[in-house]
Amino acid sequence: MTENTQQQTAPTTELPTQYAPAEVEGPLYERWVERGYFEADAKSEKPPYTIVIPPPNVTGSLHLGHAFEHTLIDALTRRKRMQGFETLWQPGMDHAGIATQNVVERELAKEGKSRHDLGREAFVERVWQWKAESGGQISGQMKRLGDGVAWSRERFTMDEGLSQAVQTIFKKLYDDELIYRAERIINWCPRCLTAISDIEVEYQDDDGELVSIRYGEGDESLVVATTRAETMLGDTAVAVHPDDERYKHLVGKQIKLPLTDRTIPVVADTHVDPEFGTGAVKVTPAHDPNDFEIGQRHNLPNLAVMDERAVITVHGPFQGLDRLEARSAIVAALRAEGRIVAEKRPYVHSVGHCSRCKTTIEPRLSMQWWVKVGPLAQAAGDAVRDGKVKIHPQEMEKRYFDWVDNLHDWCISRQLWWGHRIPVWYGPNGEVVCVGPDEQPPTGEGWHQDTDVLDTWFSSGLWPFSTLGWPERTESLEKFYPNSVLVTGYDILFFWVARMMMFGLYAMDGTPPFHTIALHGMVRDQNGKKMSKSFGNVVNPLDWMDEYGSDAVRFTLANGANPGVDVPIGEDWVKASRNFANKIWNATRFALMNGATVEGPLPDASQMSATDRWILSRLNKTVAEVDAFYDDYQFAKLADALYHFAWDEVFDWYVELSKTTFFAGGEQAKVSGRVLGEVLDVMLRLLHPIVPFVTETLWTTLTGGESLVVADWPKNSGFRDEAAEREIELVQRVVTEVRRFRSDQGLQPGQKVPARLDVAGTALAPHEAAIRQLLRLQPEGEGFSATASLPVAGATVTLDLSGTIDVAAERKRLAKDLAAAEKEKAQANGKLGNEAFLAKAPDNVVDKIRTRLAKADEDIARIEAQLASLPQA
Repeated sequence: MTENTQQQTAPTTELPTQYAPAEVEGPLYERWVERGYFEADAKSEKPPYTIVIPPPNVTGSLHLGHAFEHTLIDALTRRKRMQGFETLWQPGMDHAGIATQNVVERELAKEGKSRHDLGREAFVERVWQWKAESGGQISGQMKRLGDGVAWSRERFTMDEGLSQAVQTIFKKLYDDELIYRAERIINWCPRCLTAISDIEVEYQDDDGELVSIRYGEGDESLVVATTRAETMLGDTAVAVHPDDERYKHLVGKQIKLPLTDRTIPVVADTHVDPEFGTGAVKVTPAHDPNDFEIGQRHNLPNLAVMDERAVITVHGPFQGLDRLEARSAIVAALRAEGRIVAEKRPYVHSVGHCSRCKTTIEPRLSMQWWVKVGPLAQAAGDAVRDGKVKIHPQEMEKRYFDWVDNLHDWCISRQLWWGHRIPVWYGPNGEVVCVGPDEQPPTGEGWHQDTDVLDTWFSSGLWPFSTLGWPERTESLEKFYPNSVLVTGYDILFFWVARMMMFGLYAMDGTPPFHTIALHGMVRDQNGKKMSKSFGNVVNPLDWMDEYGSDAVRFTLANGANPGVDVPIGEDWVKASRNFANKIWNATRFALMNGATVEGPLPDASQMSATDRWILSRLNKTVAEVDAFYDDYQFAKLADALYHFAWDEVFDWYVELSKTTFFAGGEQAKVSGRVLGEVLDVMLRLLHPIVPFVTETLWTTLTGGESLVVADWPKNSGFRDEAAEREIELVQRVVTEVRRFRSDQGLQPGQKVPARLDVAGTALAPHEAAIRQLLRLQPEGEGFSATASLPVAGATVTLDLSGTIDVAAERKRLAKDLAAAEKEKAQANGKLGNEAFLAKAPDNVVDKIRTRLAKADEDIARIEAQLASLPQA
């Protein structure tokens, strides 16, 4: 079933009595790294398997989202490595322009300085110094989790090679007229003083005010409503829908703009919803993206009324006021003039905030650099439509198409000092020169470089190929591009994934950056609530790792990972996973002490007991299931399958059923010991990608092998024994039914009871000793009294319960339970027999009643059987 070609040493059966993750994990990981197990060789003839890490911010630390995503990627790459692939999990970090600049600026503020006190070059040098000293703590935390990344290949989006890639693709896009400079509306942070991307805007419900203002006079007036009264100073029109009869007489006319000496036109535009509010909207092209589009269509002027710090720059009484101060002052002035028609306070509405500093975002007209995304987005959409790239789960394709098919041009410039500086120089006479990485920038008086840097997503969009040496045609690029799969959250499908698709197809001659996009959900708390500092439910995964071990955290996360679905997680579930790891440890330790071995070939099936053949048959079915789940990225299902195979079938059934054989010794014990060794060997291999530390320790002890990291992945041998499976199912039925009966009679699990097993001539006969052992049944002795008889699975189990239960009290209790079950059955039958009810009731309600009826029938049959088995009072 496995082909282990590693150098082996003699296995040892010595294991500590308890598993101590804190003592095992650190040294074990260092050993893996020292031996180079995670490195990838571009010269290897093995087939490649490549995954890039979604690069965490250099300012970041490991949170549960990272731990979740890394667990899934590590599981995939560990399995593929064991399957014989040349596996590359590419590590690295993102320079995180705004976040990093903010961190260093805060450090400077403690010294009473700003970046302007240092100047650009000295400030950037200070950031590099911070990065060397404090950045990248997440790398050490990744090691704690067990991430099997190729550390020698670690990259940083600002390192020399990636910077060259950024400059190369900028120049190529510029020359192909896919990059241009223009004035457009962007998201602007008045605190960070830069444009920011959509993903860096966090929306939250804020208490604001909705003010209705009358523009114009008499019959030639209309009312507009706004939450941003301060922007009215920049209004250059009022818009109405062309079909709105209320305002047709005003379209094309000029009306007075309150508080100013200006008049503005009334324009007709289909963007306006006549059913919303008054059906008239103020148009401020320099301070609203939708208004900007209206302004473009009607050739309206763009009148900016705020500076980069959101301070009013026009109209004397309000000039110099912050936007929020101006809002109150302007509303007061309008009220004084009788222009306020209505005021609603508080008015709760969604407002964008900078994700870094939480300042309210200001839409602002600004000169920026843009990528013309039309042809790039078309290619990105076609790659999925044509099947070159598969999105998993498939239902996420619609969201992808909704995004790429409706992409607006991408603002790529940021008004920061930390980042890839835009490689464009301006001359004294209006010259504009874009410089490639191998070209000399123009020099001389009056020449200067653009002061902006590129959006962080620009460089991270190159990640799948820039990390492999592009634009050079390196061996690594030839070997490991395209990536096999991208594993990432659906929340950045639009921002990161779409950009990688566009850039990969563009730079790599139409070859997409990955074959499959496997999307996962977000980690939430155990109640399904988003994790947030404000909610007080954020968990540091390192705390759980310290308490329960990394394997427990990993297994919990994998066990909740259904494709594209959010993942709830709670500490109780991590405790349960810790218990699972302990169960694997204790059961393997017991098995090693009782003859489990991998030495020698697997015995012939004819030498095995039905129990041996059953577990090997179940093992092969599990191998096939796990492979299928891996290939479909069904992590929750594969974790569940492994959990129930290990705990239920191997430990709770096979080991227990085999104890009598092991205790008896002899040849059959040796056969079962070899079978158990084989089962443990394969089971630990299957579990290793998800829980690498405990499985490595147990497997090397069991087999003497070098390491599970480089061991062979189990293969499905095709061995199935349906007859053995049916036989053991009968044993399980007998044990389960008698255990239930014992529990119903109030017997303690360890309480021994005299019993007669009539199993002669049945498939249960060879298992009588094991059944007695599992059920704590003693042989019949003198004075045996047949007080309860249970027919089950073709056999009869007769128990002597005299002296153990009060028969009369037990009959009374069962009679009460029977009456309740019969009442439940009657009620369910009554509803299901009512045609009027069935005609009105929803299908799910009817299904629940049918389920209740079936449960009542089962309860009645069980209780009647228990009553029949009791002796007469």
